[in-house]
Amino acid sequence: MSQFSEIINQDKPVLIDFYAEWCGPCKMMSPILKEVKDNLGEAVSIIKIDVDKNQSLAAKYQVRGVPTLILFKESKQLWRQSGLVQKEDLIKIIKNHK
Repeated sequence: MSQFSEIINQDKPVLIDFYAEWCGPCKMMSPILKEVKDNLGEAVSIIKIDVDKNQSLAAKYQVRGVPTLILFKESKQLWRQSGLVQKEDLIKIIKNHK
């Protein structure tokens, strides 16, 4: 948990993807996240967290459905959404929080 606190306490946006192996939409989100990372490079960190392996973390952030994307910066939650998010929308949201 303390490691997670360090991860989200960066001065650049950190996008956390709460996902599950058995989740179809989560599998569709992976290539979108890769494209976002390719597009934005070092301007953003993207971390995937398996809710089945990290249940306490998922509970702490009240993740009830997957995928749930949460954007943090300096430990503050800036944005969150459950379900699929399109690449262009995600890039725009991250750029708005630089």
